Amino acid sequence: MTARTIDTPNARRLVDAAAVRGAAIVGQPGGWCVMLKIGTQETPLGTQRTDKPRTWSSLDTCMQYLRDELHIVRLDGIDASNYSAAADHRKRQDASERMRAAHEAAAYKDWLAGEVDAAIQGPGESISHAAVMADAQAVIDKARAKAKKTRPAK
Repeated sequence: MTARTIDTPNARRLVDAAAVRGAAIVGQPGGWCVMLKIGTQETPLGTQRTDKPRTWSSLDTCMQYLRDELHIVRLDGIDASNYSAAADHRKRQDASERMRAAHEAAAYKDWLAGEVDAAIQGPGESISHAAVMADAQAVIDKARAKAKKTRPAK
């Protein structure tokens, strides 16, 4: 494979202009890549931000991508001679940490909901509305009395 790749938007333009003469799916360690025949040169379909060939772990998803994104439905061939599924699983290193944090958050949410329900429904000290309003009025009266003492005389 060559180091130069073509990204999907440019490949789509070339397909629309009928400049792509053929396409083939080639097996790689860890997945499948697409080779586009543009003129007499074969160019791998690459990712948009890097000059690396784009790979799919499944032949079905690769073909679906060609059909849906590039509107290519006929292939020149499929070469599986270098294909190896076990080479690259693309698992992210932090996936287990991310899942552990998600489970901890869900467990905390469940615990907190239980605590709130228990506080609402459980037996406990009940304070009447009248008692709360009386306490609030006492605080207001005390504040007014303090403000009255600190006002300058006219």
